[in-house]
Amino acid sequence: MMYKRSASARGYADHGWLKSFHSFSFADYHDPEFMGFGPLRVINEDWIAAGKGFGTHGHKDMEIITYVLEGELAHKDNMGNGKAIYPHEVQRMSAGKGVMHSEYNHAEGQTTHLLQIWIQPDVIGAPPSYEQTMFPPEEKRGKLRLVASPNGELNSVTIHSNTKLFAGLLDGTETIQHSLAAERIAYLHVAKGKLVVNGESVEAGDALMIAQEDHINLSHGEDAEVLLFDLPKAAQPRMASHQ
Repeated sequence: MMYKRSASARGYADHGWLKSFHSFSFADYHDPEFMGFGPLRVINEDWIAAGKGFGTHGHKDMEIITYVLEGELAHKDNMGNGKAIYPHEVQRMSAGKGVMHSEYNHAEGQTTHLLQIWIQPDVIGAPPSYEQTMFPPEEKRGKLRLVASPNGELNSVTIHSNTKLFAGLLDGTETIQHSLAAERIAYLHVAKGKLVVNGESVEAGDALMIAQEDHINLSHGEDAEVLLFDLPKAAQPRMASHQ
């Protein structure tokens, strides 16, 4: 069973310096039918103008992943981290019991294009933490590269959720297959290009909500970049053992 959410059906906000599409309800955009999918709560596709960004603000009890598609994004937080994020890097910030941070595009004359992803954690009240890892294009070419997981396997960033996030690049005759366990659901977001997924044509900004499928088949890519979330069905989070 698959449900296609087209790019044009998403919420949209234009703040001048920030243009943002919302895959799920966020800020002033509210749709009770799209509040999230499993623990996946936010996918915002943002364009941030040069010299602009988000001033210092707080988060709590959320796994936040930043995936830059073009340009760069400067991150600074009250844990002492201050780094720029570039394409093919994945930044993970576990907000835990509370964190303050800012994000700016300091690149002169260049717009930053990124995906901001929020995943609800399995544990709340944990200490906040930060991680950033590069995944070279060759590791994603014609395959799904694990970039985030609950135990950091294969050098993926570690998230406090029973969720696995894969990134892949697909073009021409390349094909990819992903097996989905019976008790799992999946969400596929097309970041760039076009492809066919289980016979369904999708393009940049489109998404597929997938359940009760044994396999997810990706083919006929045209300069495609995808993110695939292998997700549990919604579960009640537990308190961290130490706070």
